[in-house]
Amino acid sequence: MPLTPRPTADPRSVIEGDRYRITVLTDGLVRLEYAEDGVFEDRASMLALHRDLPVPDFRVTDHGTHLEIRTDRCRLTYDKGPFTTSGLSVAVLGGVSIYHSIWRYGQDGPNLGGTVRTLDHADGEVPLEPGIVAREGYAVLDDSRSLLLTDDGWVAPRDGSRTDLYVFAYGHDYTEAVRAFHALSGPVPLLPRWALGNWWSRYHRYTDDEYLALMERFEAEGLPFSVAVLDMDWHVVDIDAKKYGSGWTGYTWNHELFPDPPAFLDRLHEHGLRVTLNVHPADGVRAHEASYARMCQALGRDPSSGDPIVFDAADRAFLTAYFDVLHRGLEADGVDFWWVDWQSGPYSRVAGIDPLWMLNHFHFLDNARDGRRPLTFSRYAGPGSHRYPIGFSGDTVISWETLAFQPRFTATAANIGYGWWSHDIGGHMLGAKDDELATRWVQFGVFSPVMRLHSSSNPFTTKEPWSFGREHQDAQTAFLRLRHRLIPYLHTMNHRAAAEGIAPLRPLYHGWPEAPEAYGHPDQYTFGSQLLVAPVTTPRDASTRLGTVPVWLPPGTWVDVLSDTVYTGDRETEMHRDIATIPVLAPAGAIVPLDGAEVPANGGYLPEHLEVLVIVGEDGAFTLVEDDGSADGGEKPARTPLTYDQATGVFTIGAPQGPTEFLPQHRSWTVTFPCLQRTDEAAGRAVTLDGEHADADFTHRDGRVSIRVDAVPLGTTVRVHLGARPALAPNDIRSRLFTRLDAVQCAYELKSRILDIALSDKPLHVRLSHLVALRLEAPLHSAVAEILLADAGTTTAVSPEGNGSKHA
Repeated sequence: MPLTPRPTADPRSVIEGDRYRITVLTDGLVRLEYAEDGVFEDRASMLALHRDLPVPDFRVTDHGTHLEIRTDRCRLTYDKGPFTTSGLSVAVLGGVSIYHSIWRYGQDGPNLGGTVRTLDHADGEVPLEPGIVAREGYAVLDDSRSLLLTDDGWVAPRDGSRTDLYVFAYGHDYTEAVRAFHALSGPVPLLPRWALGNWWSRYHRYTDDEYLALMERFEAEGLPFSVAVLDMDWHVVDIDAKKYGSGWTGYTWNHELFPDPPAFLDRLHEHGLRVTLNVHPADGVRAHEASYARMCQALGRDPSSGDPIVFDAADRAFLTAYFDVLHRGLEADGVDFWWVDWQSGPYSRVAGIDPLWMLNHFHFLDNARDGRRPLTFSRYAGPGSHRYPIGFSGDTVISWETLAFQPRFTATAANIGYGWWSHDIGGHMLGAKDDELATRWVQFGVFSPVMRLHSSSNPFTTKEPWSFGREHQDAQTAFLRLRHRLIPYLHTMNHRAAAEGIAPLRPLYHGWPEAPEAYGHPDQYTFGSQLLVAPVTTPRDASTRLGTVPVWLPPGTWVDVLSDTVYTGDRETEMHRDIATIPVLAPAGAIVPLDGAEVPANGGYLPEHLEVLVIVGEDGAFTLVEDDGSADGGEKPARTPLTYDQATGVFTIGAPQGPTEFLPQHRSWTVTFPCLQRTDEAAGRAVTLDGEHADADFTHRDGRVSIRVDAVPLGTTVRVHLGARPALAPNDIRSRLFTRLDAVQCAYELKSRILDIALSDKPLHVRLSHLVALRLEAPLHSAVAEILLADAGTTTAVSPEGNGSKHA
């Protein structure tokens, strides 16, 4: 199972002495090596696969006593001796303070954080390992002890006696820092499209009939899923503990629960689901396993001894048999990929070999055989783990504190290039029944990289939406449907992550690094190229019945695409939402493609009906990316250009570029304009197909204008004409205030008084002053002020990509 690394740097990038070697890998990434024996490492490591990068522009000046190496981004100074704090430094150039932006050897320095191996047992915030970005402009990764990848596809440890560092000096250009990391460490793999839908998982002793009945109930309720997870009880767990030990590890189907595993897995596939099984490999293979004799035969052991076969990640023969014997037969039954649930620490028989990294690496490569697009599901094992998605964040405590930390945790992982975390949505264990908490967690899960419901074996910790009160069931159902509607958008972001190294969730400071507010709102994040999300992670106020979240709106005009509220940006505010929604904001010019079905089917199919949300006010562009699902298809996708021109008010769906044989031959398109202001030109809106007028359905509902055209042949250019310079409609303050106040638990007379003041014809500052004088409770005052101040003026949108609102 070889890789194809390019570990040897171009000699033109190298400055070398008897005991030191400096490699200028990019204009902001430098490798620093020191070895007393003068021997340097050119093999790939678990961090660094590709050092053969294009040679950047740099110059070297030898001052006799010291070297100076300068690029456009940094200046390295080195005294040619053993690395010391005084003798080796890297200064970041441009855009940051030189005083605070000099890395010196031996100093860790501040950091914006990366991620962590697991959230097992977390009940709130946990410390994070460092990432590769910092406000000071530099960060360092120490590769001195990481595993090496040998030419024959195996690994070799190293003891750290030779210093091997990578210094990232990108200032506040965090996007380029992460791209450099991926250039060095390898790209993010392209996930299968179906992995982006909802996953069902529960630690529960299902029978095959019970599991299938649940999947059928989900379909009857209009709840789409794409992945069926079977936790550990798929295998035999009730074993003789004195003789064999724990039943956590197992590879033998429990035929009392699953009499005919292949037939059961076939049925799941017929429902459009992919299947993963949980494995705890730590206890090896014991004599009770159906595969024990074959494992003994593969390893040259005597099965009559009954001796356990110890799990040994450092033994190549064991790992070969681990796949060939333990997993092949189960995959032949219909298992699509594996949930590797390693919980037994980073140590193995050979110092430096981390069993978790070995499992991630080889499971992922093994899953890629036979031309498949590979996938595995396991915990994070350090820098470079982004090559083995998807991440399993571990068994968290059910609490508001845990939910409140997960948005920040997920977005911050982008700082180490790790974009595909999957959480136990709803929490795993302990905690208390809280319908509101469960619903808010689902809402965050829908706007997280991978949406996987999960819970412990406690019979009361169920996550089916119908196990909660009606308003919560309705909200969860709507969001689970929305997740599958988002798959066209998410899969495009999946391609972007693989091609450009841009994680699906990123902290705000990746897009707006010079704005202090971007660092002050770590629980807010960009969700792909078009959306900004602020999950509600605290309980709602008892009086207003609204959840509240502090939000920073970057400069521009923003539309909440779930509530159709228009906001003026360049400010901090509080947003208030009932249980049915959270803030999901798009700037003017944003284009968001969705599955056109209100209730999408299971799986990750290519929809025959697409709906595209378009926010008017600025030009916009988006390229919808689709592929055939094969391993090679990710390199040759179909790209459909979607563009909006504000001056003419024309939205265009271009003909797809690239291979198209796998796309539907005819498609229905619905183009929806949230908050579009109605004008005299409304009746003259038109649709053309390749320049010829076409019939289309026009609807105006709840402030949205939707135009649908059916059965459009593949390759046809569709244009929707709105009329010149269409505008966003002002918020209906009267209706919104009445609805909000109607739900408030307070005196009727006070509600009327608030409404009268807020809707009076006095200047806004006078009305706000009058409301202050009422001495309202803070949540109520803030909820009213949000509506009054939402769109008080307009500005030009600036996207997180920094190119106006023309999103890639």
